[in-house]
Amino acid sequence: MPPMPVFRPLLAALLIGLAAPALAQAPIAFGGVKADTSAPVEVAADTLSVDQSTGRATFSGNVEISQGDMRLSATTVTVDYAGDDRRRIRALEAEGQVTLVSGPDAAEAAHARYDVEGGRITLTGDVLITQGANVLTGQTVVVDLATGSAQVEGRVRSVLQPAGQ
Repeated sequence: MPPMPVFRPLLAALLIGLAAPALAQAPIAFGGVKADTSAPVEVAADTLSVDQSTGRATFSGNVEISQGDMRLSATTVTVDYAGDDRRRIRALEAEGQVTLVSGPDAAEAAHARYDVEGGRITLTGDVLITQGANVLTGQTVVVDLATGSAQVEGRVRSVLQPAGQ
């Protein structure tokens, strides 16, 4: 599956991240990207395994999840439901070839946790974010979907293309 595009206006504050030392933190303004965390979450996968005792469902094989304009794909996704209410999702844990897409922007990582109730996505493990020709990498990216802001940690690197390229 080719990399898919994540967040709109992304790289306004990335100059801070150029060659930042390990464990540095670079704030990112994601601008107008605000996901509708109240929209339904749709999941498609090759298989589903449900554990009634833990309230977890594990989707595996070509997992694709959508909520509004946001898309997430991974090899395996575990869904934690909110208590006994199997209609409300508390969180999603994605593993393996994780790709998060919103509009023309994309992020790839080894692991992602989407706290649906808190409206936050945490990407970990060699995170790569692209917006057009601009690229940002780090070990951990936390995105607040309500505000559209994000925090990048780890060995932060960015490549910014001049306007018009």
